[in-house]
Amino acid sequence: MTATILILFGATYLGMALGRFPGLSIDRTGIALVAAILLLATGALDTEQLVEAVDFPTIFILLGLMILSAQYAGSGFYDWCALKVAQAARSPARLLAVIVLVAGGLSAVLANDVVVFAMTPMLCVGLLARKLDPRPYLIALAGAANAGSAATVIGNPQNILIGQVGHLDFWHFLAVCGVPALAAMLIVYVTVWLVWRGRFGEPEDAGTGGTVPVAPVPLDRWQLGKAVAATLVLLVLFTRDIPQEHAVLLVAGVMMVSRRMASRDMLGMVDWHLLILFAALFAINHALGLTGIPAALVGDLQAAGWLPDRLAVMVPLALAGSNSIGNVPAVILLLAAWPSPPEGALYGLALLSTLAGNLLLPGSLANIIVAERAAAAGVRLGFVEHARCGVPMALLSMAVAAVWLWAGGWMPL
Repeated sequence: MTATILILFGATYLGMALGRFPGLSIDRTGIALVAAILLLATGALDTEQLVEAVDFPTIFILLGLMILSAQYAGSGFYDWCALKVAQAARSPARLLAVIVLVAGGLSAVLANDVVVFAMTPMLCVGLLARKLDPRPYLIALAGAANAGSAATVIGNPQNILIGQVGHLDFWHFLAVCGVPALAAMLIVYVTVWLVWRGRFGEPEDAGTGGTVPVAPVPLDRWQLGKAVAATLVLLVLFTRDIPQEHAVLLVAGVMMVSRRMASRDMLGMVDWHLLILFAALFAINHALGLTGIPAALVGDLQAAGWLPDRLAVMVPLALAGSNSIGNVPAVILLLAAWPSPPEGALYGLALLSTLAGNLLLPGSLANIIVAERAAAAGVRLGFVEHARCGVPMALLSMAVAAVWLWAGGWMPL
């Protein structure tokens, strides 16, 4: 049975690295789900073990935040915001700054994947209408969303999981991670501006297919007001002695009680693929844990002094893991093998795995979402184009974060 688990585990994370298997139309979520099904079918896991493997508080927080975000989307806020951003600033420098501030700020509260999924298409439309090349602005959108999401324990899926494992307080997390996240947003802005300086106009190879007429975007201010009020209530609840998943679900439940927005429509905006991916990876990693291999490996690493509880190990590990199998699977895998990391290492893992995702296009789900949504809007964002900005963005922001963690005493060198 151990051999079966190892084969399925290896195939799953190979699929995470490749994004799909050649010749098959199966993505990361499908690969993980099929592997989990095969673990059940072969008897490597039974139903009780599978249920035990899933970290339901993390799933509940993700689900609740997606429902809250659906309230924003249903009000038309994301489209309205993206279009206003694209039309607001006259100069490329100011427009770039607005995109970085809006994407980073929203991602800190509403989760980066949701923000970039909603904003990318309309941002492309607005930029094309102004005869601007969307590519540098899209790179900034993804980079700032990743950077801003590093500031809070609900900013991205991996932070949510880390927060649940370590029972991390929302406001203390912000105090530790907020400054390097802001610095990373500034690095995103400066990097994109320097790399693309003088080339923000629409070139012939942008793949845009000409300008696109922009229709006005309606904004339901009542529904937006409900969403903002719910967000403020959620932040207040995070100061109370109540489990975070309870607070998020409570707010989400209230949002679903509406006279104008159907609950079916709100649930239709939930990223069920991401929730299934999380659940399946939990099951696969739990199966590997039952073999005893991860525990033995952690013991060997601890004896050799190579646990990622110091920056010299955590930084390259986060960089390699995030840009091979992706930062979400990498964090799930690491925490499954290392169940009791110190609190400082959890802050380091959250910051560094998130910022490392900016290095290459497949490094984070937000990057992939931006590229795919942009392609659907007629804008090609290539691997090399992203890497020209992504490599310096990631390395510089990770260096700043590492110095901050060391200077603050949260992680040793």
